[in-house]
Amino acid sequence: MNPEVDFFFDKDSQWQQAYGQLRKVVLDCGLTETLKWGNPCYMYGDSNIVLIHGFKEYCALLFFKGVLLNDPDGILIRQTKNVQAARQLRFTNAREISKLAKTIKAYIYEAIEVEKAGLKVKLKKSSEFEMVKEFKTRLDKKPALKKAFEALTPGRQRAYLLYFSQAKQAKTREERVEKSIAQILDGKGLND
Repeated sequence: MNPEVDFFFDKDSQWQQAYGQLRKVVLDCGLTETLKWGNPCYMYGDSNIVLIHGFKEYCALLFFKGVLLNDPDGILIRQTKNVQAARQLRFTNAREISKLAKTIKAYIYEAIEVEKAGLKVKLKKSSEFEMVKEFKTRLDKKPALKKAFEALTPGRQRAYLLYFSQAKQAKTREERVEKSIAQILDGKGLND
């Protein structure tokens, strides 16, 4: 146990008991506990294996390379359609965790083996994501914008492309593109 992480488990939360149960199960697997993104993260060497986090309706154990795991029980969940690598085990109470402890450990041990084997998730390239016509038109008309967009990191490019494509109406897509131009030209990501 890492004392820097204790605050997460000590704070009052509807998931406090479930978090404690998950912590015990994960630490039994021999991983190193650290704090990342404000959540308990468990590592094998320098690699992130799982992370404990909570939401309004459930708490979860997130497997960073969950897509590479066998899921014979069909219990791994893809958070959204845009998540490429990570998968979650979701829980609504500590009893579920106790009941599934053996299964959870089996998934963790497999995740460790995936890391030991050096397996990588083949992520989609930014060019494979949908580019809405409103943004494509702007890129074609303004070479400086195109150059600035191409200079962004792949993650920042994907964030913009997903943000633009999530709008159902053309007017909303146009507004989103317009609002983002200055940030793109400044070399900033959507949430920078």
